[in-house]
Amino acid sequence: MGTLEAVVYGVVQGLTEWLPISSTAHLRIVPALMGWQDPGAGFTAVIQLGTLLAVLIYFAKDLGKAIAAWAKSLTGGPSTADSRLGWAVFVGTIPIVVVGLLFQKAIKGSLRSLYVIAAMLIVIGVLMLIADKFSPQRRKLEDVTWRDGIWVGLFQAIALIPGSSRSGSTLSGGLFAGFDRATAARFSFLLSVPSVFAAGVKELVDERDHLIGPNLTPTLIATAVSFVVGYASIAFLIGYLQKRSTTVFVAYRFALALVLLGLLQSGRIGPMSGAEPADTNHVSATR
Repeated sequence: MGTLEAVVYGVVQGLTEWLPISSTAHLRIVPALMGWQDPGAGFTAVIQLGTLLAVLIYFAKDLGKAIAAWAKSLTGGPSTADSRLGWAVFVGTIPIVVVGLLFQKAIKGSLRSLYVIAAMLIVIGVLMLIADKFSPQRRKLEDVTWRDGIWVGLFQAIALIPGSSRSGSTLSGGLFAGFDRATAARFSFLLSVPSVFAAGVKELVDERDHLIGPNLTPTLIATAVSFVVGYASIAFLIGYLQKRSTTVFVAYRFALALVLLGLLQSGRIGPMSGAEPADTNHVSATR
């Protein structure tokens, strides 16, 4: 991977990790269109550490209070809004850990098909539209309970399917739970911390032989760029959802899915590789 590719992947990761449009979808589509090799699920998980750092810094105060209150509750401390938030994040992480371990092979393999990604762009887009239009949106972050953690955590587990979007899935779950848009987004970001950290560290260990060496510098570049762009994306989304609905993101998901399906049907790109045209080389478009 060259420096240009690393920068592009970092920008794409930073822009799309926190916006509800699926970072995995874009990190599969970009190399397919550019003729680059699919960077793989391992690379994607590692550069997510950059966007995770953006969350840690942006929400440092919220996270610090929640962790401290949660720790006190373990030793008999009082139940407060912060301790309940800590418990919600804790129990909300369980579903994605269990599902991720059970279906790890499929997540890294067959589910990375661009057909699956196109389908999930539409499915979660519909879910976001329903949640935004019909949920009451009255609750705030101080109203969160451990039950909300389980509920939104189940939606986060859906995001293991490429094309879903962790942000889009958990935002929908938060809206269905009755939180307003900005609060649902904040809870989505906070809930992401343990699972993104665990996935990034796991892939860093598993893929260390591949990432260390000639790929180390591109990986570091992509991670650093994703941090800078990711921080800006968080600030943008929080501000945007305080005044506007998710409709623009839903429309984008639908448009991207249609473009992707058109490219697949025309043979311009193949479903399982970065650039796999169905042409005279007898390469199967369904491989």
